[in-house]
Amino acid sequence: MRLLVVHAHPVPDGFGAALRDAAVAGAREGGHEVRLLDLYAEGFDPRLSTEERRTYELQPPPDPAALDAALGPHLEALRWAEGVLLVHPTWWMGPPAILKGWIDRVWRPGVAFHGDLRGGPIRPGLPGVRLLGVVTTTGSPWWVYALVMGSPGRKLLLRALRPCVARGARSLWLALHDVDRSTPAARARFLARVRARMARLR
Repeated sequence: MRLLVVHAHPVPDGFGAALRDAAVAGAREGGHEVRLLDLYAEGFDPRLSTEERRTYELQPPPDPAALDAALGPHLEALRWAEGVLLVHPTWWMGPPAILKGWIDRVWRPGVAFHGDLRGGPIRPGLPGVRLLGVVTTTGSPWWVYALVMGSPGRKLLLRALRPCVARGARSLWLALHDVDRSTPAARARFLARVRARMARLR
């Protein structure tokens, strides 16, 4: 599988980076070809520009890279991918703003989906993507995140993106809950779980 790993964490040497490295290492051990986009490390600008917003619904859609050349490598990587794995912390029930901005700017009409934005079903723009995955941490215990909050990040990232990819695409959700109170042993077990799961991707 051609796996695109998108990492969003501002601390370059923390547990989030360790999760990124475990995911990449496990996928490569499983024989997958991996590309990594490290949004904070490269200084990705999550802000949708005025021109990007004004042209968002144009038919035919403009080339986003013509609006901002910095988007070119991200668009190419998304089109290349057969699997997309998002590695990020969960803050305020969702992903960091930089990752949400990446979705806003890169998963746009003419790239991730096609159709009438004013109504009706959309058609997938990424039919080659057959896996959507998330590796995350939350500050809340699992029961608070799932039962009280209703798993908002899971709905946002997996359900909202699913219409853009192949019909029947698989989803993957790996989360370490209550991370701030987790022990070193618990974090080590989660890293091992992530690495092993990535190695078993099919």
